[in-house]
Amino acid sequence: MHTLIIDNYDSFTYNIYQLIATVNSVEPTVVKNDEVQWDDVDLACFDNIVVSPGPGTPECDSDMGISREAIRYSHLPLLGVCLGCQGLGVEYGGQVVNADQVMHGRISKVHHTGDGLFKNIPSPFSVVRYHSLMVRPKLPSSLLCTAWTDDGTVMGLMHRSKPFYGVQFHPESISSQFGQKIFENFRQLTLEHSVAIC
Repeated sequence: MHTLIIDNYDSFTYNIYQLIATVNSVEPTVVKNDEVQWDDVDLACFDNIVVSPGPGTPECDSDMGISREAIRYSHLPLLGVCLGCQGLGVEYGGQVVNADQVMHGRISKVHHTGDGLFKNIPSPFSVVRYHSLMVRPKLPSSLLCTAWTDDGTVMGLMHRSKPFYGVQFHPESISSQFGQKIFENFRQLTLEHSVAIC
């Protein structure tokens, strides 16, 4: 399985790279969000896409680069992490607002639905958060909340009809529990999607 990582200039991208290389047994391809045009990406070479964390806001085109187009146009399964999750929320009708508190390396307990990205992961489990923005909990009908904190902050999203998923926390951090399992589940979701469309 070959994954395309779109790097939004984040220091955690290499951690994502290592986890995906372990899970897929194939090194992923990494492109910076502004080094290629979306139309030049050959999606036939990839099985899924990961949109990395990064600085900035999902409403700013220069912060998102081709990440926005991936979320908008990709037919491949897609996982957005932090900024990528916020981008998924905005693209499909959600709102991104300031978090009540700036989360910089804060550990939180996350509850979840127990399926999709979170299959065979206990609820709650501990994750690390680095964000000052969040997707507003009042979601549009196209999106489903799959994970949340005790205070109701959205920690996981999925699109209801597309194989698109998002997590606000950082599963690639050593401080988050079950990070590798989340990427293993994304791999399995990709395989299931591939079978479903054959």
